[in-house]
Amino acid sequence: MKLSPVILILMVSDVIMWTGTGLYEPILAIFINDQIRGGSVFTAGIATAIFLFTKSIIQLPFSRHVDRHDDRNDTTWLIIGSVFIVLGPVIYIFATSIWTVFLAQLSLGIGGGLAYPTWLGLWSTHLDKGHESFEWTLYSTLVGIGTAITAAGGAAIAEYFGFRITFAIVAALSFVGAAMLLALFKTKLNGHPPIPVQIKGRKKL
Repeated sequence: MKLSPVILILMVSDVIMWTGTGLYEPILAIFINDQIRGGSVFTAGIATAIFLFTKSIIQLPFSRHVDRHDDRNDTTWLIIGSVFIVLGPVIYIFATSIWTVFLAQLSLGIGGGLAYPTWLGLWSTHLDKGHESFEWTLYSTLVGIGTAITAAGGAAIAEYFGFRITFAIVAALSFVGAAMLLALFKTKLNGHPPIPVQIKGRKKL
């Protein structure tokens, strides 16, 4: 089968970013409780709530904006949102107090609130007709495998090399994933044809 270049870019970018997130999410509460001044299991819960609340109050009204504008505008906002997501782990590298943690979670929430509606909008409008279920499942599978691998890997890196190194790797992966989105401008402007994808050892056209 063939994948739209837009779908391929969105998929690979998101898999890379989710893979990075998988490195620190399972150990974040431990980091806050053990390494942060003023940190505790309770404040770790507050930090998670800040992210979810911020993302939730931004994404719903912002999705209305996304529906009223074209793909180029959506791509710009997707990249802006991704920059805020990259800033989250960067802030964590230097975090020493619980207020710094809250700032990181706020940045992640803003980024998610801007990126999630725009990513969904672009993805939905560029799904290849007749292959919608496969492309959603391929995306889900790759994200699942990536985060499963890095969940254990992140704990190992934090154990042997420290939390700061873990966050640095997350920031690097997030940056790569965000930078890939720049290709969306050129891809949509030039109208590239679908990209063949090899499945089960043979090419379906």
